[in-house]
Amino acid sequence: MSLDHLWAGWRSSYVSSFEDGAAATGSSGGAAAAGEARAVCVFCGIVRSEQSDEVRHVLWTGKLTIALLNAYPYSPGHVMVLPVRHVSDLSELETEESAELSRGVHDAVAAVKAAYRPEGMNLGLNLGRAGGAGIPAHLHVHIVPRWIGDTNFMTSVAAVRVLPEALGDSWAKLRAAWT
Repeated sequence: MSLDHLWAGWRSSYVSSFEDGAAATGSSGGAAAAGEARAVCVFCGIVRSEQSDEVRHVLWTGKLTIALLNAYPYSPGHVMVLPVRHVSDLSELETEESAELSRGVHDAVAAVKAAYRPEGMNLGLNLGRAGGAGIPAHLHVHIVPRWIGDTNFMTSVAAVRVLPEALGDSWAKLRAAWT
């Protein structure tokens, strides 16, 4: 049995677009490094923003974690749950953060099921740049709804992803389904 490869070269420019240094490596050593990381971290910017949840695509905010839509979704309803605190690895989470993160993932799965009725889901963490993390400095869990035959040839042949729904519509569906 041979293994076929499906290349996603379009993703390399996105993954490599983040600055090197504290934010890119996930370094959290010392107050200066953590402060520098927060200055360039898109997730920390979303957490600190005073814009509305709808504008930021925030679905839920807990005491220590937050759930939001992925701005570059693999499919409609692609949610991410992340700690509010800027950490890059599971081992850096406090017990309370870990528990709330787990609860947020649980609730995100329930909301995605209610809003989209997918035939399956991918849940995952990409830890570190080599692990596939586009934003390796800030831990985040992906919840991606899936359907049989949902792969899209446009990504392969035209470096384009076709999504049948605007982010604002996804936000409204999921926000209504969030319990």
